[in-house]
Amino acid sequence: MSESAKPAATAPEVTVPGGGAIQARSILWLITLVAVGLSLFQLYSAGIQPLGLFYQRSIHLMLIMVLAFLIFPVFGPHRKRGVLGWTIDCLFLAGALLTGGYLVIYLDEIFRRAGFWSQTDIIVGCIATLTVLEASRRAVGLGMTIIGAVAILYAFAGPRGELPWLGQWLPGILEHRGYNIDRVVGQLYLGQEGIFGLPLGVAATYIFIFVLFGAFLEITGAGKFFIDLAYAATGRQRGGPAKAAVIASAGMGSISGSAIANVVTTGAFTIPLMKRLGYKPKQAGGIEAAASTGGQITPPLMGAGAFLIAEYTNTPYIEIVKISILPAIMYFATVYLFVHIIALKQGMQGMAKSELPQVREVMKEGWHFLLPLGVLVWLLVMHMSPMRVGFYAVVTMLAVAVLRYAIWFLFVAPRQGEKVTLARVGSVVWAGWVKLVQGLELGARNAVAVSMACAVAGIIVGIVGLTGLGLKFSAMMLAFSGGNIVLALILVLLASLVLGMGLPVTASYIVLIVLVGPALTAEFGIPLLIAHLVVFWYSQDSNVTPPIALAGFAGAAIAGSRPMETGFQAWKFAKGLYLIPLFMVFNPEIIVGAPWAVVAWNGLIAILALGAFAAALEGYLFTRMSWLPRIAIAGAIVAVFWPNFLVEAAGVAVMVLAIGANWLASRREGALSSRSR
Repeated sequence: MSESAKPAATAPEVTVPGGGAIQARSILWLITLVAVGLSLFQLYSAGIQPLGLFYQRSIHLMLIMVLAFLIFPVFGPHRKRGVLGWTIDCLFLAGALLTGGYLVIYLDEIFRRAGFWSQTDIIVGCIATLTVLEASRRAVGLGMTIIGAVAILYAFAGPRGELPWLGQWLPGILEHRGYNIDRVVGQLYLGQEGIFGLPLGVAATYIFIFVLFGAFLEITGAGKFFIDLAYAATGRQRGGPAKAAVIASAGMGSISGSAIANVVTTGAFTIPLMKRLGYKPKQAGGIEAAASTGGQITPPLMGAGAFLIAEYTNTPYIEIVKISILPAIMYFATVYLFVHIIALKQGMQGMAKSELPQVREVMKEGWHFLLPLGVLVWLLVMHMSPMRVGFYAVVTMLAVAVLRYAIWFLFVAPRQGEKVTLARVGSVVWAGWVKLVQGLELGARNAVAVSMACAVAGIIVGIVGLTGLGLKFSAMMLAFSGGNIVLALILVLLASLVLGMGLPVTASYIVLIVLVGPALTAEFGIPLLIAHLVVFWYSQDSNVTPPIALAGFAGAAIAGSRPMETGFQAWKFAKGLYLIPLFMVFNPEIIVGAPWAVVAWNGLIAILALGAFAAALEGYLFTRMSWLPRIAIAGAIVAVFWPNFLVEAAGVAVMVLAIGANWLASRREGALSSRSR
């Protein structure tokens, strides 16, 4: 039996500070119990018995917060809890149970007194809000909590609010009437527009079940399968490991939900091989960071973005997946070409055949990992609910694993002359149960950060709706841009970069679309779906843009390079992240629907423009490129993005001439070199 098929016998590692070995083991067991319970609850509500909106979201949030307080101690992961730490943590654990339990028990009574809340409702709502903010601080980071707290203070600022003096410090355009604590708590905890709003609703349904599916793929060895498959396909080409990194990161990133997790997962294999082949450490780390970030815009999961976009735009999930395929291909084509150009420029060769896995062997060992993905795609095409699709994908994954072991015991082992004993069967069954628990636990762990981010994002969205901040922010953006759509998009890009320094991608997208979405659609006439895609793409830029290039820094840690240098390399390789949204805005046909000929033309010229841009930026394609064609290509790219067929055609012609001239120059150099020999 292959290594990838053998169940692991150890649980995922976790650091539990303080309290001695017995106490630490007790906490680990408690974490496992809560995490497995949460995953089983999600599977039950996804595929067996759907629950009502508030029941689903409140139970989900309650268990997520319990996990957050158990996994992340109050004073940080490297300090002992102590008596004070345990006292604080127990208070917040009680707050987490109260947050979800109160709604579940008294939901009907709360509905009957809607708008006329009791004092108990308000007190529980205050406790819930503080508990959510503290759980977010531990699981997501201080930045998210600060923004949530500032949003609440903003709601209190005003002549009729709890903090009227604070309203005096607000600029005129941000002034509002102010709200008392009853109104704010009612909005945040007792309604559908705050903590339990759309962001948490998506996290508690679609996102969790797909994160769980990704956890089972990871725990069963699917990551190694996809990486080996990428190496088998590209390893012998110039810069093979870097190209394998691009392909493997696209595959893993589309289901992992985190660019940083993708870097450390695939980068552990790809970055050392890239360095060995000749890529500089900063280049290797930057390539992996750019490719891993691209995984967040690649269907089917898109780092949870596909589900949020579908809900916000009222578009079927399968449609979001379809329209995201071409932009994702364009992005990865750009990164792939960057990798190829650098390999040519630095005279690299591919890896030896003996160093690479064989496609046949890789498929023989891991073909079963493709079956759950096939089921997932098929059910989505059949327009089944994404939540139910995720449930069946997880069930298929488990069924395939069981079937694989059964086939091995019944047919393969006897043929190989191995003796199948009851003890052997029992050990494998036990190992299978261990792996099942690992998958259920890992899925819940991976969901903690995104669910808490969505809960606090719900606070921000609720305050924005209560105070009308979204329309005011849109008015400011319109004033600053002077009605120029390019300047407006640059402002969105800068805002996403600032937000991304303190928020996860999902939260950054939610906050930004609530603030700038009305202006992009109403004032600038950008179609709703394209506006959401643009904001979502721009929300990824903090992963690869210094000074806070988180994915770049993760790549630097593995590559042993300087973080800022690696961040700038990642920023260079990820240029498609900035250009492709512009192309969507000025050529909406590739997204909102057009004849196939128009879509094909726009896709072709976009990939040509992005490839030419990479060549111009590196100053190399078939051979070195002088400044004149590089300047000409820059102008041609602007023309290609212009929404006019004649201007586009002229830009394409200039790029073809520049690339053709570079190819002819390389042929002449080759001929001269052969004569000199």
